[in-house]
Amino acid sequence: MAMAVDRSLAAYWNGLERLPEMDARQFALWVELLRERTGMSLPPERKSFLITSVGIRMRELGYQDYQAYYDYLVSGLAGNLEWAMLVDRLTVHETRFFRDPRALEFVVADCLPGMLSRVAGGEHVQIWSAGCSTGEEAYTLAMLLDDALRRAGKPRYYGVIGTDISLAALATARQGTYPQRRLRHIPEPLQKRYCEPLQGGDGFRISDDVRARMCFAQFNILDAFSSPPGSMDLVYCQNVLIYFDRATRVKILNGLVRPLKVGGALVLGAGEILGWEHPAMERAGSPDVLAFRRVKN
Repeated sequence: MAMAVDRSLAAYWNGLERLPEMDARQFALWVELLRERTGMSLPPERKSFLITSVGIRMRELGYQDYQAYYDYLVSGLAGNLEWAMLVDRLTVHETRFFRDPRALEFVVADCLPGMLSRVAGGEHVQIWSAGCSTGEEAYTLAMLLDDALRRAGKPRYYGVIGTDISLAALATARQGTYPQRRLRHIPEPLQKRYCEPLQGGDGFRISDDVRARMCFAQFNILDAFSSPPGSMDLVYCQNVLIYFDRATRVKILNGLVRPLKVGGALVLGAGEILGWEHPAMERAGSPDVLAFRRVKN
């Protein structure tokens, strides 16, 4: 994408000079742009993170002035394309397979039995990994469900949807190819069934059989209210709400209720929200897991 930038618009430099300081007015502009386009809240204590992330991208493109780069970002189609690249730098993609054992235990014990029952009745079940990053979370949920269906001798009528705002992260998720070190987090029986070694031993790929049941798409979680009502058996959304202020977190959660079927569950990261209530939802699982079940329309 950098090759397509009109260099006449940029204050070109050699990339070795120190970027100028970002003053309070400029920081406020960037914070508002981020909030307006993604809903994310960036407190003053994360100013250094913003400067570093924006600065790296400015160096790649040849911009030395924050205002010039900002003006380019809001300048139309070219700016929109560049924004997609920058967002990837501003969102942290820290994830791994089987990341939260307690939450996954809740999924296995409290959610999968109901899904298997619905499959036995001829229904197709759906899981949504909201904020899926590079796909490890979505594939974890798919492996757990697929394995449970196989062991129960049930038809594999299921799909897993992974969404994220980062196009680069989604590209990795669609490939389903990961470094060898990521394999250690996957239980050995599931490694053997769902992970195929790459030639040369430098990584592995999730099996074609599972990847065929996955769908990865760009989606801003702020738009959860636009999702099809009553379409999901499980919405799994961990380490996403931390980017937002409380009012936006409540808005997102209210939106995530919409796609849940009655009986479906919403699983969050521990401590991501306190005191949230919804008339259609009730707390589920143990006290150390932040989960809710939809009990009525």
